[in-house]
Amino acid sequence: MSTIDTIVIGAGHAGLAVSRLLSEAGRDHVVMDRGRIAERWRSERWDSLHLLTPRWMTRLPGWRYPGEDQDGFMPAAELVGHLEQYAAANAAPLVLGDEVHRVTLHRDRYRVETGGRSWKARHVVVATGATGRANVPAGMDRLDPDIALVTSAQYRNPDQLPPGGVLVVGASASGSQIADELARAGRRVVLAVGRHTRLPRTYRGMDVFWWLEQTGRLARQVTRGEARVEPSLQLVGREPADPRGSDVDLATLQRSGVELAGRLGEVAGHRVGFRDDLAASTHTADQQMFRFLDSVDRYVDLQHLGAEVDPAVRPPRVATSDPLTHLDLRAAGIGTVVLATGFRPHHPWLRIPVVGSDGAIQQERGVTAAPGLYVVGQRFQHRRDSTFIDGARFGARDVVSHLCGGELAAGALEEAS
Repeated sequence: MSTIDTIVIGAGHAGLAVSRLLSEAGRDHVVMDRGRIAERWRSERWDSLHLLTPRWMTRLPGWRYPGEDQDGFMPAAELVGHLEQYAAANAAPLVLGDEVHRVTLHRDRYRVETGGRSWKARHVVVATGATGRANVPAGMDRLDPDIALVTSAQYRNPDQLPPGGVLVVGASASGSQIADELARAGRRVVLAVGRHTRLPRTYRGMDVFWWLEQTGRLARQVTRGEARVEPSLQLVGREPADPRGSDVDLATLQRSGVELAGRLGEVAGHRVGFRDDLAASTHTADQQMFRFLDSVDRYVDLQHLGAEVDPAVRPPRVATSDPLTHLDLRAAGIGTVVLATGFRPHHPWLRIPVVGSDGAIQQERGVTAAPGLYVVGQRFQHRRDSTFIDGARFGARDVVSHLCGGELAAGALEEAS
């Protein structure tokens, strides 16, 4: 059995951020992953996916995106290379391709068992991210087996799917982007819309993430209740010159021919029903968007930026007249259902009583009730941006500072901020 001070589980951006700060603090550690660096970005993302955040927001402890096109959006393959460079620059102590099977506590040490060996450590940091396993709505087991069922983690491109139309369930970032791509590929697309957060890609000439950062929204502390119910942003990372346009929301999807329906209801073979809530959910999303844009306008006035930014032009409201209430998938020529209904935390290997009824690790700023056990990168862990690449540096800072007894070097703390 190998003995070490700290084991970090997960070699994505959050785990590598923790590793950088542990190295700064002189802590002996390893970073474990079942696959390669950024494995989920390699094997669980669709081909055309780009980050929602601009390149200038690809900030990690001691690391900034050095290239040109700071306002552009990284494709997944570029992000993988970026994280590989980050790991190499930091000489991250990696143990790759060795899946963790069990984490248990024996007296004052954690035992981490993998497919290849066993480890003993004083500290364990769980950095496996927010996408544990796909959330499959109740009743999908009653879907006609002749209709293909694909999650957003399994979707790659339109050519992968069987011929015919597609029902996409879920209208946050993944669902809206997949629906847009399928419609532009000539597929008939029906989008079942639930709760979502609508924002324009740019406002008053600046990317919406610039406004989110400047107005303090990304740093906003989030309660556990909010973390369970706040939907992800309905955005896409595309260049301004892209002929598809820089926005993807329900209004642009309608113009592309996507048919909108309310939240998915009853499923019975090849027949599905939709709830009568499309108008309500779109109205709520529009009102929340307009309130945020109002706050941006106030910020512009307070900071005297009126001469430096564009005039205020608001996105149009979404038309919701005559939404679909039911659909015979077979008669409509729809051969596939794509589930873009989010993910649920999944830690079956964590045999420590810190997991709540919703599957999330219970924590306060990354610190769990089990001494020496931490988590980084959990959805809305502490800040609104906890799962973003840019936000991981704050979670990593909190965890490593606590792990080191508050003795993290000032320079490392500054780098992490």
